[in-house]
Amino acid sequence: MRKYSGKTRVIKKYSLNSMTPFSSYNLSTRIKYILVSILLFLTYAPCFPQETSCLRYIDPTIGNVAPLLNSNRPVVHLPNQMTRVFPIRQDYLDDQITAFPLSALNVITPQHIFAVKPSTGNLTDTCWNRRMTYDYDFEKNQPWYYSTCLYEDDVTVEFTAGKKTGIYRFTFPKGVRKNLLLTHNYENGIYGVNQNNEVTGTEFVVDAHHNQEGKAYMYGVLSGKPQSGKAAGEKNWGKYTVLGPQPVPSRMNGERAWFSYDADSPNVIEFRYAISFISCEQAKENFLKELNSVTFDELKEKGRLEWERAIGQIKVEGGTEAQKRTFYTALYRSYVRMVDISEYGKYYSGYDKAVHTDSKPFYTDDYSWGNFPAMHPLRIILNPQRESEMLDSYVAMYEQSGWMPDYPKHFGDREGMFGFHSSIMFLDAYRKGVRNYNVEKALEGMMKSAEQATMLPSRNGVKGPLEDFYHEKGYYPALRPGETEDDPVASGRRGQGRSAVAITQAHSYDDWAISELAKELGKETAYKKYAPKAGNYKNLWHEPTGLFLPKDKDGNWIEINPMFEGRNYYNENNGWSYLWHVQHDIAGLINLMGGKDSFDKRLDEFFRIPLQSTKHAFWNRFPDMTGMIGQFSMGNQLIYFVPYLYNFTASPWKTQKWTRFILDVLFKDNIFGVPGDEDAGALSSFVVFTAMGFYPVQPGTPLYAITSPVFEKVSIALHNGKTFTIIAHNASKTNKYIQSATLNGKPLQTPWFSHDELVNGGILQFEMGEKPGTLW
Repeated sequence: MRKYSGKTRVIKKYSLNSMTPFSSYNLSTRIKYILVSILLFLTYAPCFPQETSCLRYIDPTIGNVAPLLNSNRPVVHLPNQMTRVFPIRQDYLDDQITAFPLSALNVITPQHIFAVKPSTGNLTDTCWNRRMTYDYDFEKNQPWYYSTCLYEDDVTVEFTAGKKTGIYRFTFPKGVRKNLLLTHNYENGIYGVNQNNEVTGTEFVVDAHHNQEGKAYMYGVLSGKPQSGKAAGEKNWGKYTVLGPQPVPSRMNGERAWFSYDADSPNVIEFRYAISFISCEQAKENFLKELNSVTFDELKEKGRLEWERAIGQIKVEGGTEAQKRTFYTALYRSYVRMVDISEYGKYYSGYDKAVHTDSKPFYTDDYSWGNFPAMHPLRIILNPQRESEMLDSYVAMYEQSGWMPDYPKHFGDREGMFGFHSSIMFLDAYRKGVRNYNVEKALEGMMKSAEQATMLPSRNGVKGPLEDFYHEKGYYPALRPGETEDDPVASGRRGQGRSAVAITQAHSYDDWAISELAKELGKETAYKKYAPKAGNYKNLWHEPTGLFLPKDKDGNWIEINPMFEGRNYYNENNGWSYLWHVQHDIAGLINLMGGKDSFDKRLDEFFRIPLQSTKHAFWNRFPDMTGMIGQFSMGNQLIYFVPYLYNFTASPWKTQKWTRFILDVLFKDNIFGVPGDEDAGALSSFVVFTAMGFYPVQPGTPLYAITSPVFEKVSIALHNGKTFTIIAHNASKTNKYIQSATLNGKPLQTPWFSHDELVNGGILQFEMGEKPGTLW
């Protein structure tokens, strides 16, 4: 006996021995049974839809709990589009949801705009601040659709996204009073409510220093015939909300809007809305463009098809189910940045604070420091037209603001990490044939940043005395331990320190990119000016330790323990990480270390040397350095490429060994499955490349380093109608070493291939085995 839906149900038990064999029935009876079975299948199969494409492998909850810092979020959105939604909660382990946003400006450290939440019963003050308990097992996460059950009130919440729009569908229990509450995530927000079930809103977005950045707008329509009103803006209705890693006092003091339905009203309520960065009127236009006469299920299906087109570009065979889940989820995450904020022929730019009329898309939200290594190179392969549009947006931002951005956000360039790595993105794209933007203007902006902007992390604006010193001496001067900061530009920044070694290395790479692009464009004077600067990193090479160490303004070495020194000299990672931070000149680094054999041994040491402290003490200094193997940290973008450096030695098999190990051990298909700071697609793009068996180890050079593919076959559908296929014969967990390789039937003599060879289509084949091969 089993209780089921409040009724008693008797379940009879059968054994195989007691059942009549099908073959014992006569022909007519057997035909009858077959026809009935077909009828039952056709009747009930639609009730149990099964995703049969590669979309079924995507799990947005993978990595939703971070080792230390920022967690992944189960973002619902269309590829590279404006509306991005996920529940407002601390992380996946938080069993309560604060509210459901209308969009997010930032998906790393969540920065939401507007929010909605349901409640039942009479509308009281406590409805506004009450967090909603949900059950993990009744939550469904897909790139285009989200649903959950708020079981204390028995309310089902569903969401699906358009480009600038979204639809929430709330299913309440029958016979109860139903409420929808609209809130703000910033102070002083306002709502407008009319009698036609319409609502408009304005969000006044502020930065980390509480300075107003810009405005976001919304227009929405609710189903049914609710009563409506607004809550007084001067009253703080909320006690707590989750806006960061810890619950903090609520800042949501703006106007609140409410909509209330009688107990006998329909139990399903839809809230359909659009967002804008131009005006409420434009939000309404966006609404009419996307949601007019479109049902929830139709918008949901459109989203699924959009993701099918994007994710289906890469098809894999072989590997385990877990590896496919990790791979396709990583591919999905590679589409969360940048986002197109153009609104049907118009866009608001935070770079000149003006509305522009333009038929071209305008993209923003990027971290060039974290995304130049893999995300932008991946997009060049999969969607070069979109990458071109994004770079064109960078050029437009430069023309509008006077500075080439490196951390472009919705309302301007964010103060970010060190370096001007958008320069590398432009060079890499140009050399791979992506040139449909004003390249001359891009080079102009790159050179202005290199010559006139501050190099300090977490600062934007004009240069100071430290930059003048760098340009004259060829290295960034560091302070000695305990020495007081006296530079007017460097003082007051947000705890980043001078990061002197990191800055010297990063700008060596940037200056190399400028010199190389200048050479491509025939700018001989600029090429000759910047090419020598590409070697500035050598000025901090300390021969006795075989590491890069800081110097003071007098050119004297500063004695430090590079394993434990952070932002005063390096940044986010220690000196062992920055030993390899010379991607643009690997040959030069090999020469500094005394040749390929010494380079190979140094790499071995890097992957083996222990922390030499407790984990607590180490991570107290370096919370970004998670996912560690020896001194290698997979949890931070700085050194993703290091496992591939063995391809520049006589031991390419070690690249194959370590990349397989990293994917097998550090990337799992569960909520803890990402080893560090994902940065909205940066780390995921590394996973996509590495699982396929190649990686852009040196962005700016159109070559891909080869490693051991996870799958037996990978097919990449290219924009030009061709297909690039990778076949790894006999690939398995143990058959991970490449024994031989051919490209289009010809023996491959090097552990890399060119971008042209990829985009021209063809077949790259490997014979795999259990023992390290002597190939290459």
